Amino acid sequence: MAALGKIRKRGVILASIIGFGLFAFIAEELFRSCDATKNEQRQQVGRVLGEKINVQEFQALMEEYQEVIKMQQGAGNLNDEQMNQVKDMVWNTYVQTKLVENEAEKLGLTVTDEEMQNIMRMGIDPMLQQTPFVNRQTGRFDVNALQKFLADYKAQQAAPTQVAEQYNTLYKYWTFIEKTLRQQTLAQKYQSLLAHCLLSNPVEAKASFEEENQEAQIQLASLAYSSIDDSKVKIESSDLKNKYAEMKARFQQYVESRDVKYVDIEVTPSQADRAALNKQFAEYHTQLAAAADPTDVVRKSASLVQYLGIPQTREAFPMDIAAKLDSMAVGQVSAPTENERDNTMNLIKLVAKQQMPDSIQYRQIQVGGETAEAAHKTADSIYTALAGGADFEALAKKYGQTGAKTWITSAQYQGAPSLDADTKNYLSALTTAGVNETKNIVLTQGNIIFQVLDRKAMVTKYTAAVIKKDIEFSKDTYSAAYNKFSSFVSANQTAESIEKNAAKAGYMVREANDVTTAQHYLANIHATRDVLKWLFEAGEGEVSQMYECGDNNHLLVAICSRIHPAGYRTLADAQVREMVRAEVLKDKKADQLAAKLDGVSSVAAAKAKGAKVSTVNQITFSAPVFVMETGASEPALSGAVAATAKGKFSKNPVKGNAGVYVFQVTGRTQRPGKLDVKAQEAKLRQKAMQYAGNFMNELYQNAKVVDNRYLFF
Repeated sequence: MAALGKIRKRGVILASIIGFGLFAFIAEELFRSCDATKNEQRQQVGRVLGEKINVQEFQALMEEYQEVIKMQQGAGNLNDEQMNQVKDMVWNTYVQTKLVENEAEKLGLTVTDEEMQNIMRMGIDPMLQQTPFVNRQTGRFDVNALQKFLADYKAQQAAPTQVAEQYNTLYKYWTFIEKTLRQQTLAQKYQSLLAHCLLSNPVEAKASFEEENQEAQIQLASLAYSSIDDSKVKIESSDLKNKYAEMKARFQQYVESRDVKYVDIEVTPSQADRAALNKQFAEYHTQLAAAADPTDVVRKSASLVQYLGIPQTREAFPMDIAAKLDSMAVGQVSAPTENERDNTMNLIKLVAKQQMPDSIQYRQIQVGGETAEAAHKTADSIYTALAGGADFEALAKKYGQTGAKTWITSAQYQGAPSLDADTKNYLSALTTAGVNETKNIVLTQGNIIFQVLDRKAMVTKYTAAVIKKDIEFSKDTYSAAYNKFSSFVSANQTAESIEKNAAKAGYMVREANDVTTAQHYLANIHATRDVLKWLFEAGEGEVSQMYECGDNNHLLVAICSRIHPAGYRTLADAQVREMVRAEVLKDKKADQLAAKLDGVSSVAAAKAKGAKVSTVNQITFSAPVFVMETGASEPALSGAVAATAKGKFSKNPVKGNAGVYVFQVTGRTQRPGKLDVKAQEAKLRQKAMQYAGNFMNELYQNAKVVDNRYLFF
C-alpha cells in the first residue's frame, strides 16, 4: 500500500515520463517513416497519373530496349548520344502508353488475344517485318515460323546450353515486339475512335473547296509598322498589364525550368604540348621511312588507324587520309599534317598501290587433322587431286563440306581492327589469285584450299601505314588550367562577383535559359548530370562548386539565376515583358496608322498619305497572303479580301502582323477543277485530325507528369 501511495503521490511525474516516452517512440517512428518516404522518393525516376516508376523498373525497360537495338542493328555497346536517345524513347513510350491505357480503360477499349492473333496471321504490320519470322517467298510474317520457334524455345529450356542462350535472346526480342505491338494497336484504336468523332458534310466540303480555289486580285495600299520609330511610341505600365492579361494563356508552362549563368572553359593543348607532339611525329617520320614493314612502328605509336598490311580501297581510310593517297608516290612518307576537323596529327607512308578486284567469287575446302603436319599432308593430296582434274564439290563433300560458290568483297574484311598472320596470308593469296587458279594455303593449324571463279569491279587499292593521333593536352596543361580556374572560383563565391570579375580573369559568363529536367546536358557539354542535379536543388542566386566535365576537358561553375515554376510566367519575367511590349508597340503603331488612313476611300487616297501601293494576285481565304512591301504573311488580310465584293474598297483598315492595309478587289477567278465532295470531306477530316492531334499534349498536361531522370541517368 505504501508503494501504491508513492506511485499516486508521484503520478504527475510518472505520467509526464510515460508521455515523453510515448512521444519519443511516436517521433522515432515518424522519423523512420519520413526517412522511408524520402528514400522512396530518391528512387523515383518519375510519376505519371500519380503512378510512380522507380529506377530499377526504368533501368529494366532501358536494358530491354538496348538489347532490341543491338539485335536490330547488329551493334555492340551504344555511345552516349545513342544512350540518350534510348532514355528519351523509353520514357516517352512509357508516358504515352500510360496515358492511352488510362483513357482506354475509361472507354472500355482493349486489345484481345484474338485481335493479336489476327494481326499476326495477316502478317503485314511493319513491326512484324522486323522479326526473323518473315517468309522470304511471301515477304510476310509467318505465324507458323513463330509457333515453331516458341515450341523449340520451350524445349531448349530443359537443358541450358549456348544454343538455349541464343533462343532466350530471341525470345526476349519477340516478347518486346509483341508487347509493343499490343500497345501500338491500343493507341491506334483510341485514335481511330477519336477520328470518328470528327465529321464533315457536303456543305462544309463545298465551302472549303471555294475557299481554296476562288482567287482574288487586289490593289493594295500598305503602311508598315517599321515606318514609325519605336522611340516615338509611348507605352505605359497599364498598357503592359492589360496586354499581359489578354496574352496570359501564352505564358503558361507545364514544367519547372531554370535559367543558369555559367563559366565554362575547355582545356586545349598548349604550345609546349604541340611542340612535344611535333617532335614525336618527326621521330615517327624517320622510323616509317626506314621500316620495310611498318607494322611495329604503327602499333607502338598507338595510332587511331590500325595497319592491316593488305591492299584496301579508299573507303577503308579516314576521309582526310584517303584524299592524299592518289597524290603520293609508292614508298613516300608524307610530312606530318594537322587536321583541324577531327583535331588530329597525321602521317602516311604509301607502301603499295595496285589495281585489284573489289569482289571475288571463290569456293574452298578447309583441311584439319590431328596435327598440323597431318593436315598439311591431307591438303597436299587434295590439291594434287584437283590439279589432276578432280571435281571440287565432290572432294569438298568427301571432307564434310559443300564447296559452294561464294563472294567476298573488300568491305567484308578491310574494316577489321586487326588481322593475324594466317588471315593476312589467306587474304593476300585470295585477292591476288587469277580466275580458275587454285591455291593451297598453309595455316598454323591446318590448310585452306581455294579456287577463284570470278573477279569483278577492278579498283585501285592502297597498302598504307597511317599514324593518326589526337592532339591532346598534357597533365601539366590541365593542372595549370585547373589551378587557375579553381583560384578564380574560390575568390568569387557570389553571382555578382563572378559576373564582375570573369572577364578580368580571361573567362566569359554565358547563359542557358529554360533548362528543364528532361535535358541530358547543360549547354551541350557532356557529363554535366551532376551540374543539373545541383541546379534543380539550388535556390536563385546560388553558386555551384567547380565541376570537371565534358570529355575530361571542361571545367565549369554555374549560377542558378532564375527559377520559373510550373504555371504562368509573370510580367516581371524579362522574356514575357519583351513579348508583351512588342505586342503593345504593334497595337499602338496600328492605331496611329489606322488613324492616318481614317476616311480614306480609295487606293489613290491612301497613296497620297504615304502608303505603298502594289498589285497582289492569287489570294485565297485558305492561305495567308504574303505582302512583299512589309515582308510578312498576313492571314487577316486574306480574310478581309474574301469578305469584300469585287470592285469594292475595304470597309476598314486591316491590322496585320507587319502593317496596316487598305485595298480594292479588282477581280475574282476560279481555279480549274471540279468539286469531289467525298474527297473534300476526307481532306477536311484529315485536317481536323491534325488539329486534334494535340490530344496527347492535353493528356500529358492533365497527367501531372514528373520527370526525374536527370537524377539517375
